[in-house]
Amino acid sequence: MPPSTVDRPRIPRGVWVLGFVSLLMDISSEMVHSLLPLFLVGTLGVSVLAVGLIEGLAESIALISKVFSGTLSDYLGRRKGLAVLGYAMGAFTKPVFALATGVGAVVAARFIDRVGKGLRGAPRDALIADITPPAIRGAAFGLRQSLDTVGAFVGPLLATGLMLLWANDFRAVFWVAVVPGLLAVVLLMVGVREPVRERTGPPVNPIRREALSRLGGAYWWVVAVGAVFTLARFSEAFLVLRAAEIGVPVAWVPLVMVAMNLVYAASAYPFGKWSDSVSHRALLAGGLVVLIASDLVLARASGWAGLGLGVALWGVHMGMTQGLLAAMVADTAPPDLRGTAYGVFNLVSGVAMLASSAIAGLLWHRFGSSLTFYVGAGFAALTLLAIARPSPLRRPRG
Repeated sequence: MPPSTVDRPRIPRGVWVLGFVSLLMDISSEMVHSLLPLFLVGTLGVSVLAVGLIEGLAESIALISKVFSGTLSDYLGRRKGLAVLGYAMGAFTKPVFALATGVGAVVAARFIDRVGKGLRGAPRDALIADITPPAIRGAAFGLRQSLDTVGAFVGPLLATGLMLLWANDFRAVFWVAVVPGLLAVVLLMVGVREPVRERTGPPVNPIRREALSRLGGAYWWVVAVGAVFTLARFSEAFLVLRAAEIGVPVAWVPLVMVAMNLVYAASAYPFGKWSDSVSHRALLAGGLVVLIASDLVLARASGWAGLGLGVALWGVHMGMTQGLLAAMVADTAPPDLRGTAYGVFNLVSGVAMLASSAIAGLLWHRFGSSLTFYVGAGFAALTLLAIARPSPLRRPRG
């Protein structure tokens, strides 16, 4: 029986701090990343092909570093130091973008920034699981995801406003982005206290066969579901492309992502809290139904109304599922292997995202946008059938 409202523990202070750390860093990063392609092409004279290669390599580096950071946090028995290092790497690259006079400096800064993102993700999520009672993990991860997503739409909006105010001065905006990045690092250093983890012996390599064998069937089921789920949900960049295709003016196209992130931010915490008292499988299935509806609406959209409904549904499905999957990893992994568990989960999901986006791009190029979204709905339906089958998933008693 789920705990009553009176008995339910409060979300720890450290989770709130980590949420605001994510918010500040996302504001900083999105202020730069939303303008970086235009800066590279328009100011530094880089080709669009080169921009694509830079972004692809940068994201690949982030994926690889996620596994190593999670495993290292388990080996060391400490999470916070790696998280601080990851956020610091992101913060200290921002002045490089502002000072860059050639593509080499930008590429180096972009790669270091992505390594930092990969380095901090798994230890941060494992730290949230460490400090949060099992009964409210869904709410905790939903809260962090909600605050993170607020930063994802505040950053581009702030960058747009400053570009209008300062007559398209990229470098001035990049300097402003330094401030929230540094604040995120300071807040993490002073605002989060990591629980002491007592060891009964010397450090053990978390990726040895003996250790990995302790990640049982329930955990690997979550990893598999997360990967297949991601195959059904390609990059949000295709939402932007769909908006442009149906005739939304170029100046207004960025509002598509703002709207999606607004819905995502507003729904992540309520659904995360709800997940603590309902079946995880049922909530995942509900998220897939919403994703199918979003794909079908977007496939048939011909104007603002259809586009707006499809984008809103997309944001709702993100809010229903992303924090939930993070909580499910925490519930199914041993406490001393949580960093490794998050690293592997993030790597597999990231590779699935790259694959799904490549498939979506190929379908769009060969057969058009409508079929792309119809195929996405088909993948989601197959995932829904997979979730309906029996699995080893069991929720621990907290």
